[in-house]
Amino acid sequence: MSLVVENISKNYGDQKALDNISFSVKKGEIVGFLGPNGAGKSTLMKILTTYLKADSGTAVVNDFDVVLEQKNVQKSVGYLPEHNPLYLDLYVREYLSFNAEVYGVSKSRIEEVIVLTGLASERHKKIGALSKGYRQRVGLATALLHHPDVLILDEPTTGLDPNQLVEIRAIIKNIGKDKTVFLSTHIMQEVEAICDRVIIIDKGKIVTDKKLNNLVTDRTEQIIEVEFDKAVNKKDFTSLPDFTSATNTHDLVWELTFSTATDRRSDVFDFAQNNGLKTLQIALKNKNLEQLFREKTAKK
Repeated sequence: MSLVVENISKNYGDQKALDNISFSVKKGEIVGFLGPNGAGKSTLMKILTTYLKADSGTAVVNDFDVVLEQKNVQKSVGYLPEHNPLYLDLYVREYLSFNAEVYGVSKSRIEEVIVLTGLASERHKKIGALSKGYRQRVGLATALLHHPDVLILDEPTTGLDPNQLVEIRAIIKNIGKDKTVFLSTHIMQEVEAICDRVIIIDKGKIVTDKKLNNLVTDRTEQIIEVEFDKAVNKKDFTSLPDFTSATNTHDLVWELTFSTATDRRSDVFDFAQNNGLKTLQIALKNKNLEQLFREKTAKK
């Protein structure tokens, strides 16, 4: 396992930031770490990168304990914090060269990470003259300099415009082909686009830990979108099994909601035949990550 977290807790005075959380991440996984503001995401990332110590529990990165083997953990991890610390008066290549000396890696590695993160056209500019997107690339390049096996990225796409989002997303996806990536973000589309798995934390507790392609199994309800060839009386839908509601979204298109995870499309098709209707289109609308996030973190 690349990451193993067991019964980690952390308090700030009377505030419990992390409450006895446990999970593990396999080598090569890209895991999205989600939660509302103040849920404990950054706190856990700082513990995994040795910036903070937990009050209780253990964490292991690449088989190194984050308390007992800090130097080995730091060598194994590439970390991009939420507020990317950069020396704005340095040139891109100059800044990477400085960090290469700190890590004790060869100068040839500088050119490798410049190419990998798409910084070739900006390498001779001062960091202070770069856009937010390119500054994030510099942070990623720095995190990659020492060939880490694990990348921990805290809000790597905050403040980027749509084009920059796509570019950084592609870089992270490419990096994830041979590294373990653990990233936090508030952008659900980000996780759906690049992650294999999602962990959702709320009030310091893990409320969901699931593979992205298994999200459908979390359904507590099902929505079927169907278009008929004729008008339908809304009351007629009550004959369908597990039916709860119907919404006429536009023209002859309806969204039918059922209180079951069982696929009811065949029942809708039979309903159409029994009522002298034709189905022009019919599709199951699966729950997306945003819906799941709202369900799991809604204030009660």
